[in-house]
Amino acid sequence: MTRRHFAKLAAQAALLPLVARLGRAATGVAPMDDPALLSISEASARIRSGALSCRDLTEAYLARIAVYQPKLNAFITVMADAARAEAGRRDAELKAGHWRGPLHGIPVGLKDLIDTAGTRTTEGSALFAGRVPSEDATVTRRLREGGAIIIGKTNLHEFGMYGAYYGLVRNPWALDHYSGGSSSGSGAAVCACLCGGALGTDTGGSVRGPASYCGIVGLKATYGLIPMRGIAPGVLSLDHCGPLARTVEDTALLLGQLAGYDQLDITSVEHPREDYVAAMKQPVAGFRLGLPPDCFDKLDPEVERVVDEALGVLRKLTRGTQTASLPSTAETGMESSGPGQDAENYAYHEEIYRRDPGDYMLPEQRRIAAEAAKHGGYASDYVRGLWALQLLRRTIDRSFADVDLMVMPTRQILSPRLADFQRGMNDPTPHDPSPTSNCEPFNIYGIPAISIPCGFSRGGLPVGLMIVGPRFAEGKVLALARAYEQACGWETRRPPLTPQTLAPAY
Repeated sequence: MTRRHFAKLAAQAALLPLVARLGRAATGVAPMDDPALLSISEASARIRSGALSCRDLTEAYLARIAVYQPKLNAFITVMADAARAEAGRRDAELKAGHWRGPLHGIPVGLKDLIDTAGTRTTEGSALFAGRVPSEDATVTRRLREGGAIIIGKTNLHEFGMYGAYYGLVRNPWALDHYSGGSSSGSGAAVCACLCGGALGTDTGGSVRGPASYCGIVGLKATYGLIPMRGIAPGVLSLDHCGPLARTVEDTALLLGQLAGYDQLDITSVEHPREDYVAAMKQPVAGFRLGLPPDCFDKLDPEVERVVDEALGVLRKLTRGTQTASLPSTAETGMESSGPGQDAENYAYHEEIYRRDPGDYMLPEQRRIAAEAAKHGGYASDYVRGLWALQLLRRTIDRSFADVDLMVMPTRQILSPRLADFQRGMNDPTPHDPSPTSNCEPFNIYGIPAISIPCGFSRGGLPVGLMIVGPRFAEGKVLALARAYEQACGWETRRPPLTPQTLAPAY
């Protein structure tokens, strides 16, 4: 037996009591002795009452990370020491009578292109493996101000685009399947109860996609409502930062802490503060729901079955559904691989592209770099597209003249197997043009969109339902999502993770 093998067995033996407890709780509703399985709102209530300490909650999450991180690969950096120290400070504040709000003492994860002062932020790339920001991103600072504890930096595709320098993240519902991207680690970490909630970024579905594949809630708010300063851009005109959580109420709590104007952020918009938890509780019986036909095109039969059942529930909760239409986004040039996307991507990556595109890890990434460099010089195309984008966002609310919200499947397909996904990323040949996601247009429209779990395939893979509304209709979107959640209870389901086999999945 080698020294390395002996150390591995000893570490596993030390975790056996925890393994037994986690195994008993893997598929049930959160028991009293496992605070990591509590929702944010449940944990918050116990922390405020003194029934649960911030330190104990943090230790519970760190214990689960020790068991499940080797299998899931959800984190790039686990900030264990910093999280413990922060938890101690939060407990001291409570003892002194200072409660910061509902996120006080709640551990959260941050996608690793969101800056954290003093902790490396890699953007998922070897190019920034040693980068340590000196300042927090605006969203990081706001979370800390609200009392949240940053427990780690979650895994992602390289620069939030393609490739996985730190390895692909596994889906907690099926370890041989993909967790969604590019906020893949945030989705898996929340799903597996490795943190109370997490932040991701969404340029074309990178919050809602992982939420759909992992069976959790993911929200992309109105463009500019959550500041992007201190977050590496993908396509800044489309970029959103958004929360991922296990319940709609937890999502509303996170949104309330994150939303607000930042004068130094060029994407930020001024909007009156809202109580999203209160707005979430508004009645939905009078809501009229629209179904855009194009969003139901070429669905996987299992997705179609689950979504049809969900629509049946929604029709009973509201005034019913009707056909609705959405405007074309083609003139904006902001669709995938359009000149607008390529130009903005090039603006951020130009220095690296010019130095050596070979620094990027995958051939697909290098191809995108070359395309971006080519289109990056087409200033007139980009400007005309930007004008079209601004007009579209000014007029998108017209599409909701006859409906309050629109509903559709988040993704047309189930989570693919990791091997198939990896093969698709590395395949230079043209791909099947069939749609796989309904997410991208809503980044272009700039309107709120939430993905919530609406059931499972017969093989046990989650299916996501997307609810969208006009600009700044987050309250209505959350209200319908919560009404459906309460009617169906999918948020109580746990993935069939068992810690019996502790060997890394890679």
